[in-house]
Amino acid sequence: MKKTLLVACISLALVSPAFAAEPTRQDRFDALEARIKSLEASAEAMRQQALAAARALEQARAEIESLKTAQETTQSMVAANAPVEAAPVADAAGANGNAFNPAISIILNGSVTHHSLDPDSYYRAGFPLVGEGGPSARGISLGESEISLSANIDDKFYGQLTLAVGSEDGQDELGIEEAFIDTSSLPNGFILRAGRFFSNIGYLNSRHAHSDKFFDRPLAYQAFVGNQYGDDGVQLRWVAPTDLFIELGAEVFRGSANDGAGTHTLFAHIGGDVGDENSWLAGLSVLNANVVAGEDGFTGDNTLYLADFTWKWAPQGNVKDGGITLRGEYFHDDRDGDYVDAVDPLLDQPWSGQRRGAYVEGVYRINRNWETGYRYDRLWADDSGPFASNFDPVRHSLMLTWLNSEFSLFRLQYSHDQPNATDSDSALTLQYQVSLGAHGAHKF
Repeated sequence: MKKTLLVACISLALVSPAFAAEPTRQDRFDALEARIKSLEASAEAMRQQALAAARALEQARAEIESLKTAQETTQSMVAANAPVEAAPVADAAGANGNAFNPAISIILNGSVTHHSLDPDSYYRAGFPLVGEGGPSARGISLGESEISLSANIDDKFYGQLTLAVGSEDGQDELGIEEAFIDTSSLPNGFILRAGRFFSNIGYLNSRHAHSDKFFDRPLAYQAFVGNQYGDDGVQLRWVAPTDLFIELGAEVFRGSANDGAGTHTLFAHIGGDVGDENSWLAGLSVLNANVVAGEDGFTGDNTLYLADFTWKWAPQGNVKDGGITLRGEYFHDDRDGDYVDAVDPLLDQPWSGQRRGAYVEGVYRINRNWETGYRYDRLWADDSGPFASNFDPVRHSLMLTWLNSEFSLFRLQYSHDQPNATDSDSALTLQYQVSLGAHGAHKF
């Protein structure tokens, strides 16, 4: 009996701690609830960290886009004709026979235009039509297309060839628009160009027409330089190594003088940024030509002065998604010489006087696919000389452009032109333009 009781007491002593250590259901519930709250707190903290990381990522992307845009703007100012794709550099001995690998681009341009005034009856008071300075063709037209090849030649030179393809009076034409070489290794920001190229005077003159925001060039360009001035010549320009864009340069062109160097130019451009959303560019230029038997009958000394100014605004500096561009140019033409009528040379008379021209335009980039704009053109005729006139031509233009991408667009433009005191021309144009192949960024 005593042994049985002793065994029972020992067994109870061994089992009792085990029961005491086993938690109750309430204890387990409380522990699980505390763990859930801890996990929820950790999850919330991780969610907040993820949101903060996402915001930081978006901010970094926006800053990168802004920096890219600013860099493109600066590069477009400094590198007037930067190559799209660098060709392999040939060795000094020229042994690399496969080094020729130019960037090739093709611009196709066409239009259909309705004129209320027959282009064959068009004349501009005070300004004879020279070069391509007349109105566009009526009806369906292929327009002028371009084929361009460009590449780094080696470590010291860059070359570009641009061919213009068009038609006139039903005849297809192929001509050299530009063919030049640039140095790429001169010290202290100097660049030398030689060949055939568009002069760097003014704003629009050095730019190919397909980069314009309107279907046709302003009246001042049509009247004074036959739409665009380019010739065989040499150009030297200097870009200052400063944050503010400063470009100075001079050119010598063949011109029409007997010495083969009858036209000289000087130009200066300066520009910069105002904050992150605004940028500007201004310029002064002068072109002096010793003209012999010009297309308009002038022989003598001709000096053309130009002033240009451009202001661009874009939200956060991103010009691709929207923005406004304001631009204007002023021309002052001074002549001292003689006029010889092409039909009757006996009508020789002095031609000394001054004429002027200007335009202002505003373009609103609505978004990546749409932009619209307005341009006002005006010319001031001379009150004496062979083309004296009391009437000053004026033109208003409205355009709407749809850009499917940076490589294709359709443009609708309406213009109301008053070229003389008795006539007016209302023109409606639908233009298409596409780019095939590599094509560098356009200038500022």
